[in-house]
Amino acid sequence: MVLPLHDDNPTENPPIVTVALMVACVFVFIWQAMSGPGGERIMYALGVIPAVLLGGRDLPPELVMVPPAASIFTSMFLHSGLLHLISNMLYLWVFGNNVEDAMGHGRFLVFYLLCGVAAVFAQAIPEPDSVVPMVGASGAISGVLGAYMLLYPHARVLLGLPIGFYVAQLGRFPAGWVLALWFGMQLVSNMLSDPEVQGGVAFRAHIGGFVAGIVLLPLFKRRDVPYWRARR
Repeated sequence: MVLPLHDDNPTENPPIVTVALMVACVFVFIWQAMSGPGGERIMYALGVIPAVLLGGRDLPPELVMVPPAASIFTSMFLHSGLLHLISNMLYLWVFGNNVEDAMGHGRFLVFYLLCGVAAVFAQAIPEPDSVVPMVGASGAISGVLGAYMLLYPHARVLLGLPIGFYVAQLGRFPAGWVLALWFGMQLVSNMLSDPEVQGGVAFRAHIGGFVAGIVLLPLFKRRDVPYWRARR
């Protein structure tokens, strides 16, 4: 799995919301890990279960922690494993700080959450009877990637390939190409994925979040921030 390690796109303001979101995800993951066997209960209680959100089914009373609608937001801070968390946080850190810079702190937070909502429904609506909990920040982060692609396509992104405990640097590539290729891979992976397989990667959520980021960007970016900005 190729991961972004860094970009050459400096920010003008501190990424307060981006860092806060990352810290929240890390603390929630630590809570999950410290819960032992209760970690699975947390996934069902705070993750999005399409059959509960859309299909009219109810969770067992002992699993209920929040209303089904609230799980749309709580699910964005849960992760299924350490690698899931690390990869999402890398993407959020590399691309989120610049998008936050282009929007401002408050608008970026609303944008991020709305992209996460769009991602949830993109994944859940085609399978409203699914009882597999959906968790992870990747849907919301996909929206950030869509916005970054339109704002900073000429920025250079350093890509790395993890090999055991070593990360081989593959070089710096234009962000526009990197993110367009990433989106294309989500489309292909979604077409090739087996709908009968339970769990796995929520490719439709990635696609929905990415498209939402592109659509919502004009409403949230500052007026003085242009599209297709040249490298600084």
